Amino acid sequence: MSEVSRREFIGNGAKLAAGVSLAPGIMLVAPAQAREAGVAASSAQRWGMLIDTTKCASGCDDCVTACKGENAWGENEHNSRAEQKVQWIRKVDLTNKATGSEHSLPMMCQHCEKPPCVDVCPTGASMKRADGIVLVDKHICIGCRYCMMACPYKARSFVHEALTGQNEVAPRGKGTVEACTMCVHKIDAGENTTACAQACKHGAIIVGDLNDANSDIAQAVAKYATTQIRADLNLNTGVRYRGI
Repeated sequence: MSEVSRREFIGNGAKLAAGVSLAPGIMLVAPAQAREAGVAASSAQRWGMLIDTTKCASGCDDCVTACKGENAWGENEHNSRAEQKVQWIRKVDLTNKATGSEHSLPMMCQHCEKPPCVDVCPTGASMKRADGIVLVDKHICIGCRYCMMACPYKARSFVHEALTGQNEVAPRGKGTVEACTMCVHKIDAGENTTACAQACKHGAIIVGDLNDANSDIAQAVAKYATTQIRADLNLNTGVRYRGI
């Protein structure tokens, strides 16, 4: 990229507040713009998710299907290489070799308090909002994929293909990294839930403010023993699991 075109690219990022046209009908707008004008995310909140693996059925992928539909990933992409498939959320089946117990659970970005992806990002594209939601700013992501290597959950994907059929609430772009956004557009709109939680017919997913003692998620975390995946890394994840 020439120096002139590089400056133009960076300059275009400054137009974010007004919205930048990505394709007919699609505006590339940072997810935070969905919040009420002038109201920033607050550190008084910590958005999180509790997944009850005792209710999560093996073979059920309603959460994955709902995420695809809400954020328009996967269905319109035809990359034949399995290792290059986009995955914002995936189902994982676990077996405890010592006890033989089996668990099925969804795996996605864990929205860490201390996200390794943010630490290694050279441009600041990987970022954590004050309310704990981890996102990628597509305007300044250069596709280096350092964040993908740093993530212990393999929760990030790289967009290898030109895209069609995007949803305005989840703008995407070839050559950038992406992951679960905890349906930030729903959070900012005041719905306070995610597509995966809404779709789970088993009631295995609770979404809410971990800092609010009166919230369903905070009360459930206080009542039941919960686990963080790779708790040994001390990342203080926003996604917790029950039953494993």
